[in-house]
Amino acid sequence: MKRIALVIVPLFVWIYGCSQSTSERKVGGSCGDCSALYEFGSKKLSWIDTLPDYNEAGPKMELSGTIFKSDGKTPAADVILYIYHTDQEGIYPTKGNETGWAKRHGYIRGWIKTDKTGKYRFYTLRPGAYPGRENPEHIHATIKEPGISEYWIDEYLFDDDPILTKKERDAQQKRGGNGIIKLTKDSNGIQIAKRDIILGLNIPGY
Repeated sequence: MKRIALVIVPLFVWIYGCSQSTSERKVGGSCGDCSALYEFGSKKLSWIDTLPDYNEAGPKMELSGTIFKSDGKTPAADVILYIYHTDQEGIYPTKGNETGWAKRHGYIRGWIKTDKTGKYRFYTLRPGAYPGRENPEHIHATIKEPGISEYWIDEYLFDDDPILTKKERDAQQKRGGNGIIKLTKDSNGIQIAKRDIILGLNIPGY
């Protein structure tokens, strides 16, 4: 599935992103909207985050895992993971006061920053497919690790999604590892999924 990119990036994000990356190694190829990763503002990042939709109506979901260094074994500290996704109607909802990439990504988005254990956890709702259901349900994800430019990894996809075709499964690049997740339910009916991420895995130029 191709990522949507815009040519025009809000100036303040561009300046901030450049200040973060002038001495960093560039990897990952084109990523027009990856600068959205820096839009957490004054929010203090930790290894866990709850997205704004979690208390709305819909299937509640817990996403968790460990981010590993490129060896696939060593937990990676100080890594930012940014995610965003659609609402239950399959659109990226806005409230009208958004700035920067939130105008396109909507308000259902979140950030974590790993500690020395490399673990992360998000609480959110399972997203809806785009209107018309031509594309499977998915969650976009962007990574920023120390010394490396920000880059996108494979979207979170759901193994039980009836419109996740074999063709779509086979087309996954497995950037950061396999993004197709299997869901179970806990005693409260919350859908639980785990995805570990390996930094640099299948990332061009890494």
